[in-house]
Amino acid sequence: MPSWLLTLPVFVATGLLVPIVVAFPGQLLVRAVGLGPDAAAQAAKEPFLDPWVFNVVYGGFIVQAIALAALFVPYARERWGGLWQGVQGEGLPSPTGVVAGAAAALAAVVAAAEFTWAFGGTAGLSASQIAQFSPETGVVFATYGMCTLVAGAGAVNLARGGARPARWALAVAWTGAAAAASWGLWLLISCAGTVDPAKAVTTGMVLTYAGQMITGLLAAAVLVRFLTSRRRPA
Repeated sequence: MPSWLLTLPVFVATGLLVPIVVAFPGQLLVRAVGLGPDAAAQAAKEPFLDPWVFNVVYGGFIVQAIALAALFVPYARERWGGLWQGVQGEGLPSPTGVVAGAAAALAAVVAAAEFTWAFGGTAGLSASQIAQFSPETGVVFATYGMCTLVAGAGAVNLARGGARPARWALAVAWTGAAAAASWGLWLLISCAGTVDPAKAVTTGMVLTYAGQMITGLLAAAVLVRFLTSRRRPA
């Protein structure tokens, strides 16, 4: 079976599930310490779904992430394990280094915006989003920012090479690139054609999501170049 037919869906699945694995427990922790939305305000609003539905659905996503990792990682080790044995080795050619540097620079800009929103900043947000902000929303923005930074850092690490174990460098770059690219694209799709004023997004948010997606794609390009460089001649 061609490699891309397996790796592309798993890459997208990694990108969509990892932020949920991080953010949902974070939101539960925020609620547990009493930093969730005001109970009276929540009671006054008609709920979109009952709370137990979120627990079942997002808990199911976490189980799905664990199951997919348990299935795919052993298969990947058997089929492509030689690509991540040993250390990273020599750095990649300078054009790839430029791509990695661009990913890191863009990641810093995007993460700065997302962390600003995570801690209550309002620049670039619409009035409805400012009104709906809560610590749980902040956890989501912070997760996006962390994933974007991991994508940029993972790309630079692969491009530089070194004596670090290749498997860990690949795992970091894969996870960050997948999360940034997949969620950035999904958020952009969600923004397209929005007519509900309560869900309207600003130009700043669209640019941030686009930057998040581009960071992930740049990091993915470095990742592919790294794996290609480690192939042994037939």
